[in-house]
Amino acid sequence: MASGPDALSDGLAYLRSGTGPALVLVHGYLGGAAQWAHEIEIFSDRYDVIAPNLPGFGAAADHKGCTSIEGMARALLERLESLGVDRFTLIGHSMGGMVVQEMARMRPERVSRLVLYGTGPLGLMPDRFEPIAVSMQRLLEDGVERTIRRIGATWFKNGAGAAAYPLLCEIGAQADPQAAENALYAMADWDGRAALPLLGMPTLVVWGDTDRSYRWPQVETLWRNLPDVRLAVIPGVAHAAHLEKPGLFRSILEDFLTETAAQDGVEAAQ
Repeated sequence: MASGPDALSDGLAYLRSGTGPALVLVHGYLGGAAQWAHEIEIFSDRYDVIAPNLPGFGAAADHKGCTSIEGMARALLERLESLGVDRFTLIGHSMGGMVVQEMARMRPERVSRLVLYGTGPLGLMPDRFEPIAVSMQRLLEDGVERTIRRIGATWFKNGAGAAAYPLLCEIGAQADPQAAENALYAMADWDGRAALPLLGMPTLVVWGDTDRSYRWPQVETLWRNLPDVRLAVIPGVAHAAHLEKPGLFRSILEDFLTETAAQDGVEAAQ
């Protein structure tokens, strides 16, 4: 099934292309569905790839932002249900990784596999490049556009010189200011550590070895507490590995999807 550009209809805007088992891509803070363009292109030959925009971000900036990670998870579950998608693989980046952890906790029977990319189980993000409280103050002082330009530079090993930096700045600048503020509060209040042992689906944890947002202790907590987990550390990248080393990122993802397909009866039968 394909729906061309961002579809708005009666819910959150999304990008969708391809046929096959559902593969859902969830962006992070000041992100949007458009950041997944290459992944949609690559995987739509064998998956129904769906990239929703979180409320208040990207092409869904006209929606009221959520005040909790749980609220974001419910919004995406409702959107997938409205699209008739009952079972899916979830890929969550950064704050989106927190959101997909909540989705998997709420509805584990619907999640066939989980990819936690550049993320962790604690929203306060210990040892982040700056505390959440500082990001909040700077957001209020500087506004969304200047904030994404400042924070976005930390997501790349080469900073503002990275080839994909302008794209992320363009996407991030679309965010509703209130949604951007609410999301920082939502992250600060969220702690998913207690739920990790309950997430029994095959899971891949992907981390860039120079990530300044989520440090190794966060990643290690995922790795040591998820029941069925694999770990991939990508060298020479920061927080946006899928844009810094796209070929390597997609190879790692492809390997995980192929390896675990036999564990999912729905996909194995196709």
